[in-house]
Amino acid sequence: MKNRLSTLLATLLIAGAAHSQLTAPQPSGGLLITKQQALEAASANLDVARARSALAGAQADTVSANRSPFPTLSASMGQLDMQNGIGSGNFLTEKTVDKSLGIDWTWERGNKRALRTQSAQQNAQAAQWDLQETRTQQTLTALQSFYDLLAYQERLVHLRAIVRSAAELSASAAARVKAGDLSSQEALRTEIEYQRAQSDLLGAELDRQRAAQVLWQVTGLSTPAGQLQAQADWPHVTETPYSIELHKVVEARPDVQAEAARVLAAQAALDNAQAQKVSDITLGSSYDHYPGTSTALLSLRMQMPLQWGYQYQGEIAKSLAQLEQAKETLERTRRQALSELQRLQQEALNSASRAQAYVDNILPRAQKVAEGAEMAYVKGASSLTDVLDARRTLRATLLETLAARTDHAKALGLWQLRVATTPTTATK
Repeated sequence: MKNRLSTLLATLLIAGAAHSQLTAPQPSGGLLITKQQALEAASANLDVARARSALAGAQADTVSANRSPFPTLSASMGQLDMQNGIGSGNFLTEKTVDKSLGIDWTWERGNKRALRTQSAQQNAQAAQWDLQETRTQQTLTALQSFYDLLAYQERLVHLRAIVRSAAELSASAAARVKAGDLSSQEALRTEIEYQRAQSDLLGAELDRQRAAQVLWQVTGLSTPAGQLQAQADWPHVTETPYSIELHKVVEARPDVQAEAARVLAAQAALDNAQAQKVSDITLGSSYDHYPGTSTALLSLRMQMPLQWGYQYQGEIAKSLAQLEQAKETLERTRRQALSELQRLQQEALNSASRAQAYVDNILPRAQKVAEGAEMAYVKGASSLTDVLDARRTLRATLLETLAARTDHAKALGLWQLRVATTPTTATK
């Protein structure tokens, strides 16, 4: 009877582990990181830094675009008489050489500079939205990695309790074999259960290390990955997505705003290509010094290309194709954004229902069945097989409950982050 009571106590350890699912045991050692800290670190990682550099480059393109053509300075000498010579005296003031100094400047017509600048500005705005979208994507990844790590931490806690319980049951069975109260075959089954529990524990530790490595990578923290510990931050299983008008959220998303800015940039580029049909005029003036004729000659000139046989049809067609491509990309991004939001909303709702079912119904019933099997075994009304089956069911249900809560936390968190990161203007 004493050994059977030990078995009952071992099962109660598992039940206690099941209740710890709700109280979220805290790990010891290492760097304890909160969910908010993980999200903030991810929003400033290397991927975000690359996006910020791309924004700086796009803003520099705006400066480059917003300028007029440089004036051209020219100097020349002419009328050098190779037969009779150029005379004597000072080369600059007396020799009969026609010296000329001129300046030319291109007058851009057709509003080309403004259109060129507008296209660059819209591309810079798109890069700014890309930066915001990169931040969002990195925080989404960090959120999933955080809950993966937290789940594996708690899985380890539960599996350690299961290993202790299985070890006690195996030791109890071995003692009963010596006392002649249990067959060696049944004792061997308890030993196998103990070894399986140990194997599960080793696998869970490897999974925890992998999850910590992913979180370390996305956050860029200086602490070694093996020392990262996630602080428990589980949402309540009754928490579900709030009602919101999805189409407004879609239009305000950074990825949609970025593609909308690229459409405007492509339109400005098309207008600029069409403006090439308005020829630019180059205006120039020269001052000539020609001793013997005049030492102060002024000449004015104007030149412009004659668009004979070609009026930039190729450039216009290419810009038009790029505009259509930008519009198609915008529409595709809108559709993908709406589909993603609908999926996240549905996943958050379904995962909440599933997690609540496990926490409120399935897990308590599995605990009750396990306790009943133990009590029946203590009273001699059931076999060891029934006890082991009940324990396996409780163990599986416990881990399934943890998985359900993890899925709910991730789905709800992804939804909340996606809806929250829809400002009306992009921020640098």
